[in-house]
Amino acid sequence: MRFLKITLVISILGLVLQSCNSDVQSTNEAHLVLPSTTDNYFVNINDEVPTLGRVLFYDNKLSVNNTISCSSCHKQSSAFADNVKFSRGFENRITLRNSMPIQNINVFSGVFSDGPVFGDPTTKLFWDGRESDLRTMVLRPIVNHIEMGITDVDQLAEKLKSVSYYKDLFTKAYGSDEITATKISDALSYFLQSIKSTNTKFDMANRFQDKLTALEMKGRQLFSDTYNCNSCHRVETPDGYAMAGGTFANIGLDPVYSDGGLANVTGAAADVGKFKIPSLRNVIFTAPYMHDGRFSTLEEVLDHYSGGIQDNPNLDSKLKSNGGPKQMNIPDDDRKAIIAFLNTLTDVQVLSDQKFSNPFKTN
Repeated sequence: MRFLKITLVISILGLVLQSCNSDVQSTNEAHLVLPSTTDNYFVNINDEVPTLGRVLFYDNKLSVNNTISCSSCHKQSSAFADNVKFSRGFENRITLRNSMPIQNINVFSGVFSDGPVFGDPTTKLFWDGRESDLRTMVLRPIVNHIEMGITDVDQLAEKLKSVSYYKDLFTKAYGSDEITATKISDALSYFLQSIKSTNTKFDMANRFQDKLTALEMKGRQLFSDTYNCNSCHRVETPDGYAMAGGTFANIGLDPVYSDGGLANVTGAAADVGKFKIPSLRNVIFTAPYMHDGRFSTLEEVLDHYSGGIQDNPNLDSKLKSNGGPKQMNIPDDDRKAIIAFLNTLTDVQVLSDQKFSNPFKTN
């Protein structure tokens, strides 16, 4: 039961972080508090740009009625995911999909660059992969009629000109106090790409700075080999850092999908029910799981793969056996080991790092 205790302790830590370090401005009386020194977001890159992006990310003023920020749906204490099935927008409207975690948002190959990468055609953002450029993606929730309700990003730029602290922030970041939609998307993109998770126990073990326990090692073997989870989640890479998705799969959640997923973008019948495979970093903090948040726990996820895979015309071939859905029948001991291994993918530093935290404080 040791792994359950580990999970409980880490989960309690997440709740403490969430309560002590509010991810969302709770009132209009919040005031901006930024350090006088830079925070080293990137190597050899002006930190003023991601600093501006951090303020924008947490600022409710980016919504039409000053009630919702990007952080409302991407909470630091939840590894920049949301801890509910569906998030609530600017008029308490409910989003259509679960909010994905955005740590390591542009990392799919396992290579962490010193600076941001934009417009990589291999990058597919959102559950349905409808964007490839992060600078375009960050504006989508702002102009969404459910999420933040801004109808024109240029009008947002005009709105922010009346906010006292932005004049200095834009001047420091871009050498001019001119506020434009392009600068807003650029700064947000820099901040998001700075949120990197590289310090899990798994990472440290690969750097020979720590060791996995026997149970964790067993879970690693089961995950990577026995049950072939690694074929989609790509934990085992030459540098050991990926733990990212980026590809798409139909994992047999339903016999018939009400949400077409990737097919909504491609129009291809063969893509119905395919969704982006998410990163597993800090996975114990990113519940609920799947595009519709249907699973509340990792145990429920394992139940699905053990015997709950539904037959579907587009079911991924790796989840088929003898012409039908694969029945993995994962025994309890294997489940315990797999979850113990998944606990090693936790990077608490990302959940508490001040340079990623809410800069708005309330009295």
